[in-house]
Amino acid sequence: MSTTRRMVLGAALTAPLLAQFAGTASASVADAKWGTVSDGWVEVRWTPQAQRQLDQFEAEVEAVAPARLVKDSRGSAMRFPVRSGSGDPSLADVPRAQGNGGLDGGLAVRTARGNFRLEKLESALQDGVVSGTCVINGVDLGHRSVFRCDLAEGRLTTDSVPPGQPMRVRIQEVPLRPTAELVDAFAAAFGTPAFTTDTVLAHMTAEGLYTPPKG
Repeated sequence: MSTTRRMVLGAALTAPLLAQFAGTASASVADAKWGTVSDGWVEVRWTPQAQRQLDQFEAEVEAVAPARLVKDSRGSAMRFPVRSGSGDPSLADVPRAQGNGGLDGGLAVRTARGNFRLEKLESALQDGVVSGTCVINGVDLGHRSVFRCDLAEGRLTTDSVPPGQPMRVRIQEVPLRPTAELVDAFAAAFGTPAFTTDTVLAHMTAEGLYTPPKG
């Protein structure tokens, strides 16, 4: 199997997990117009539809520390610490949130076709679309769009603090749907997938301490 095919396979199998880069816990290079995020985490819980696709490949997902795998009555999720961050959560108009992100840890996927280790997860959120990069088995995967992140469908809660002061921000159960680019990449490698651009592959919950920009 070629390096390109291994990279596509790893990305396709773990697509439900790569959305975590978005929303109020995003991270990026410092920008005077954006606030910063600290003490944050992102959890991505994949849906039964996504699990069926993983089961088709007999895939087992494991966490790469400090990320951790969460299993409970609701299913499986991956929780990643946010390394550092800046962005605009756009609390008055959540769908306009934007930023760039980086997460600590990663994940490993074991399949009959090979084992894949994903680390150095980075992303960008713009106009409700999450795009990202990662390193799979030591090889950089190029930047591509992966999910539509429908923040308006999530539940937003914030601390009540004076204007300009740091506040804890949490957004829950944001549905994540694959972009056409992700669906096409999967189809090119494996044939027609068991999901479309309308399928919710995962739900994201993110929390962090947001400090507004000065001035």
